[in-house]
Amino acid sequence: MDSEEYVVNRPDLGDRTEVQAGEFYPVVGVGPHPLPWPTGEQYDPEYLENGDKRNILDQYRYWSVAAIVKELDKSRHPLHIAIENWQHDLNIGSVVRTANAFNAEGVHIIGKRDWNKRGAMVTDRYLHLHHHPTPQDFANWAKENKVPIIGIDNVEGSKELESATLPNPCALLFGQEGPGLTDAAIAMCEVTYAIRQYGSTRSMNASAAGAIAMYAWAMQHLNK
Repeated sequence: MDSEEYVVNRPDLGDRTEVQAGEFYPVVGVGPHPLPWPTGEQYDPEYLENGDKRNILDQYRYWSVAAIVKELDKSRHPLHIAIENWQHDLNIGSVVRTANAFNAEGVHIIGKRDWNKRGAMVTDRYLHLHHHPTPQDFANWAKENKVPIIGIDNVEGSKELESATLPNPCALLFGQEGPGLTDAAIAMCEVTYAIRQYGSTRSMNASAAGAIAMYAWAMQHLNK
């Protein structure tokens, strides 16, 4: 059984659980399964015996991680999420977590292999992750698999995401918080879209931009 959280005995916290990210959330999950246990290769004996406190849908309670991934693979959406990783950006984990919410077919880390998993809240275990040392390596993969690359950044020449028709399949490419997409990454995009903003700041959080872009794609291709 894979541990996804640390439960602490803290009376001052009440009915709450401390998880790896160092934040506190209401206790989720279920206790040990009453006997007799259900049968099937999807079930993890340790979860059945000790309870399942993971932040997962009830339909996957007591299942092993491998069984959940196998089930998700049956309905993966042809959406790939690519993220440049040069500065160990905290936002990467949040983007990965959102990719899980949309059951993306794959997540691609471009640059450094090690990435900041804090915000992912272990949702990366239910995704297929790929590493590409350079933007060109990712571009080669996309060409080989016939997946168009769509950049999401408010760089010069970007078009408005609100009026975009996003392709299906599609790879949404995001840059680092601050510098955004590198020139090499922009060059391999078929088009780059920016999210319209109405306030005073130049840009929004990269993880927020990722969620908006994935939702925009889903509304065009899944909400039918």
